[in-house]
Amino acid sequence: MDLDFDRQHIWHPYSSLIDPPPVYPVARAEGVRLFLEDGRGLIDGMSSWWCALHGYNVPELNRAAQEQMEKMSHVMFGGLTHEPAIELSKKLVEITPAPLQRVFLADSGSVSVEVSIKMALQYWQSQGHPEKNRLLALRNGYHGDTFGAMATCDPVTGMHNLFASHLTQHLFAPAPKPKFDEPCTDEDMAELRQLMEQNREQLAAVILEPIVQGAGGMRFYSPQYLKRVRELCDEYDLLLIADEIATGFGRSGKLFACEHAGISPDILTLGKALTGGTMTMAATLCTDRVAGGICRGEAGVFMHGPTFMGNPLACAVSNASIELLLSGPWQDRVARIEKQLRDELSPLNDADGVADVRALGAIGVVEMKQPVNMMQVQEALIDRGVWLRPFGRLVYAMPPYVMDEADLRQLTGAVVDVLGKL
Repeated sequence: MDLDFDRQHIWHPYSSLIDPPPVYPVARAEGVRLFLEDGRGLIDGMSSWWCALHGYNVPELNRAAQEQMEKMSHVMFGGLTHEPAIELSKKLVEITPAPLQRVFLADSGSVSVEVSIKMALQYWQSQGHPEKNRLLALRNGYHGDTFGAMATCDPVTGMHNLFASHLTQHLFAPAPKPKFDEPCTDEDMAELRQLMEQNREQLAAVILEPIVQGAGGMRFYSPQYLKRVRELCDEYDLLLIADEIATGFGRSGKLFACEHAGISPDILTLGKALTGGTMTMAATLCTDRVAGGICRGEAGVFMHGPTFMGNPLACAVSNASIELLLSGPWQDRVARIEKQLRDELSPLNDADGVADVRALGAIGVVEMKQPVNMMQVQEALIDRGVWLRPFGRLVYAMPPYVMDEADLRQLTGAVVDVLGKL
């Protein structure tokens, strides 16, 4: 493997080409392990950025891909349709919170957020309210790297401040204060309510990550907060966009994180785990109200259409992934992972440099008091047979649901050992 070429020519995510960070060559992946070119096997605690919930080289997903490739890998979705897309849309309508009934099949998580924003804006345009063209987002929120999505990420603590002068200026409410198991008070909602009251004439929608704020800090917040946001959106006639790209398909302990609060959004974005980590795929769902409002407007159609929308290969694998998830004991597996993460990371609560240790569903987080040296910590974890990718002050794990107790124990033991020595 030509690592010199990689170092000189290939841009990896959030990396420099002047002083590139080390990259580790993967030869293959099997189960919950990544096997490097040098023969080392690493337990993957990241599920390849949270998407490989079944692990790797999964026979059911491989078979779905192979069977579909023999028919067609891709066909345009404009004026054509196919069974994998119909079947996937049926599944999504069935398993997502009612009354989400309309499905737009996109090709990446960021694009699904772009679609959700365009849906909200075009809806109000079609209702004769073009002035309702701003969104209300949350501090510590993260929704993607494309321009529309970047504009809804936290402009201060997020990763996109370099582009601030080029982004649409949306409004931001404080990050939710009550933790997952805490009640939500009127005081906790006061500033959000005030922003809605003061800007109701120009606000189109609220966009948030339900229950778990991911890349903005791995923060778990109260279901009561989410429920009250839904109530405020109804009171002020705002659409609610729920970004479940990271939390969808069981990651938080519920099939969708909105279920913790018993609410349904007007628009829902999905991605990451949709194909079980096999290939890129995303979806944006909305209610009949949103879809009808858009299609009865000036354009008469929704103004978006990616080339690879409804890709048959991705749809077929998505169908297989959803069937595999729902046919197995995923709730028991996620509950066991949560308990094990909580129990086995708990010794770090007493470590000097640790600010907090928390777990929810198949998410375990160690928050340090100071930013960690990512390369130092990552290399130390690799030496212990574990793959994680820390960022900022966070060392966190989002393992595949199929990870057994022994592998997860090795993972948590490595984290406790490495961070305990910092």
